Amino acid sequence: MRLWLWLLLPAVQLAALLGSSTLHQTPQYLVVQTNTVVPLVCDAKASSTSTSIYWLKQPQDPSMHSHHEFLAVVDSTKKTVYGKDVKQERLTVRQEGTQSILNLTSVKPADSGVYFCLTIGTPKLTFGTGTQLRVVDVLPTTAQPTKKSTPKKIRCRPPSPVTRKDSLCAPLTLGLLAAGVLILLVSLAVAIHLYCKLSPLGSAW
Repeated sequence: MRLWLWLLLPAVQLAALLGSSTLHQTPQYLVVQTNTVVPLVCDAKASSTSTSIYWLKQPQDPSMHSHHEFLAVVDSTKKTVYGKDVKQERLTVRQEGTQSILNLTSVKPADSGVYFCLTIGTPKLTFGTGTQLRVVDVLPTTAQPTKKSTPKKIRCRPPSPVTRKDSLCAPLTLGLLAAGVLILLVSLAVAIHLYCKLSPLGSAW
């Protein structure tokens, strides 16, 4: 890395602590699986299109002795300048207007940390809002709460009345038989009555 960038790192660390948020970064928080591609976007709408946007990485567990690692920048000649220990095959930067896009490929758990974009003005340094990246071997899943099954109450229902054909026919048959017997009795009574009336006349003849 260039000498002036090494000299710049302490000032960069101080500026990060101040937390300037003029540069907007997306996403703010990201959990990804290993060996995936991660795009990070820094938008500098308030800056000039010719402003160079630097990318830095803060370790996942920063300490008093840790510092922001310079990753890459697209300079004024549209050439990408990389940090000292950056593997260029796993990291690319492109600038489109006021946006700078950092692509991380085949990410590993060691790539976890907070990524900042930065513009250098006169005399101040402007930091982005930061993107916290976490790389894991297996993505966490949200377990669905176990639903307790409520046993269904068994209700005893009275047997529904079944209308049977025989039960309907029985009263009808009995009624017809009773009517027939009644008619026979009436007819017999009429016949006896007529016979009694006519029998003296018959004996007289």
